[in-house]
Amino acid sequence: MSDPNSEIKQRNRQIAENESIRQKANAIHVSSWAIAVAVLIGLAAFGSMLLSR
Repeated sequence: MSDPNSEIKQRNRQIAENESIRQKANAIHVSSWAIAVAVLIGLAAFGSMLLSR
């Protein structure tokens, strides 16, 4: 029979690993949106400069 504490620790490690993976995916998703918004703002500013000439 396995030690219950060992099983709980293993389960907690797995939960922590899954949470870490989820947080990394969220960070990448947020970064992608931030980059896209920055590019759009830059293009709008560049277009505005070209049109004002």
